[in-house]
Amino acid sequence: MDGPRPDRREDLTFLLVLFVVLAIFLYFNVLNELEERRRDGHPLPVWQPAVWEATSGVVVMALAPAVMALTRRAWPVRGPWLRKIAVLAGAGIGFSFIHVVAIGAMRWAIYRAVGDHYSLLWPLSDWPYEARKDLFGFAAIVASYVTWREFAGRRPAAATPPPDVLEVRDGARRHFVPLSEVVWVEAAGNYVELHRDGGGLLHRASLADMERRLQTAGFVRVHRSRLVRREAIAAIESKPTGDFLVRLRDGRELAGSRRYRRPLLTD
Repeated sequence: MDGPRPDRREDLTFLLVLFVVLAIFLYFNVLNELEERRRDGHPLPVWQPAVWEATSGVVVMALAPAVMALTRRAWPVRGPWLRKIAVLAGAGIGFSFIHVVAIGAMRWAIYRAVGDHYSLLWPLSDWPYEARKDLFGFAAIVASYVTWREFAGRRPAAATPPPDVLEVRDGARRHFVPLSEVVWVEAAGNYVELHRDGGGLLHRASLADMERRLQTAGFVRVHRSRLVRREAIAAIESKPTGDFLVRLRDGRELAGSRRYRRPLLTD
């Protein structure tokens, strides 16, 4: 593969945009067909051109992921040009053949279900006409997908905080909190509160998630609802019950549970 790697989110977004554009295009095709037939003196019930265009759209959308995968393998913005043009041209013909056979079968089945008749091979018998439209549509999908992925590859990546900085979202705002500023972390329902010298800050995460995130940053669990940065601990005072008191360097005190006493002292 010499094109971009598959990107599920980018590809799903492209398919959604393709669906919207195709739906609008086919909608106006239905209106145009109805108007042309009316002017020719052969008016049609709305459902017939709607079926023609809808079946075409369904097949195109079903084939689109395969077209995208093939385009990534024969990425046309880089050589060898001749081989890739040949591959894409052959794929375009195959795309057209599958399209006309599938729409013929689908229309035949729908017409039969409503008690009408549609020739199963009619689109195939008119393949030269259909192929011109299909090859144009195939080329448009390939060109649009290439442009989409090339543009996506040039978009600046979203800024990610370094590993020693925690990103905390507060509505539309984002705070980037250096872990060195966090003294202890305390569970608060569906949130945790990050205690710093400058006050607390709520962060939507579980304490277990924070423990995994901070285990390499010098934090240790002292209670089922509390994590403390080791460097911030000045002393540990035992109690007769086996629980203990954690005295921080800034003078604050936190209760510790005996369940976490041994890990705290032996780590």
